[in-house]
Formats: sequence, structure tokens, C-alpha cells
Amino acid sequence: MPADAARLKRLTRLERVRALVKQDALRAAAQAEGQLAQLKALADRTARIAEDYRARRDCENGADLKRLNGFVDGIAAIGLATSRDAVTAHGLADQRQQELARAERSRAAVEERVRTETRAQAARTKLPALAPRRSLGTALEG
Repeated sequence: MPADAARLKRLTRLERVRALVKQDALRAAAQAEGQLAQLKALADRTARIAEDYRARRDCENGADLKRLNGFVDGIAAIGLATSRDAVTAHGLADQRQQELARAERSRAAVEERVRTETRAQAARTKLPALAPRRSLGTALEG
């Protein structure tokens, strides 16, 4: 019995470790999703700013127009870089979600092993059903 108890204790410890790994994966996935959302919002905002400046018609001469176009091109370049970063962040977020799914499957498998072991130990410790009484006497006595 002590070996069975030790096995169950190891399995429950493993389950706790796997739950912690799942929590870490969940935290990393949430962080990756948050970064992705921020980058998408920043890329959208940068594109809107560039379009707003591109639509301006208040330039008085060619020098003003050249400065405005340079400014808009700079903002557009920043927006493009941010969009590329968002694509990279999307891939990272997907990877983190897959890691989270693996961690959950691993934790669930150990949880099932703990349940199975608990049931098996309970079945082994259960008292056997009482066997029918042996009849007294011989088979000739009826």
C-alpha cells in the first residue's frame, strides 16, 4: 500500500506541475494576444494619421508640399513597419495558443491518470463481498 500511496502522491504532484505549466502558457498567450492587439491598433492609427495628412490641401507653395509629402511618407513607413510587426506578433500569438493547448492536454492526461489511480486504489482497498457460507456436513446430507 505505501507504494500505491507514493504513486498517487507523485501523480498529484505531477498534476500540480502541469497546472503551473498551463498557467505559464496561458499568461504567455494572453501577453502575446495583448501585444498583437496593441500593434494592430497602432498600425490602424498610423494609417489614419497618414491619410489625414495626405488629404490636407493647405500648402501654399512647393516647399510646403514637399515637407508634407516627406512627413506623410515617414508616417506611412512607420505604419508599414508596425504592420509587419503585427504579422510577426500574430504568428507568435498563434504559437503561444498552440503551446497552451498542448499544456492543457498534458495536464488533462495527468488528471485522468490521477482519477484512474484513485479508482484503482479504492477498488483494491474495498472489502471483498462475503462469500456464501460453506454448508456444514457432507454432500450426502441434504
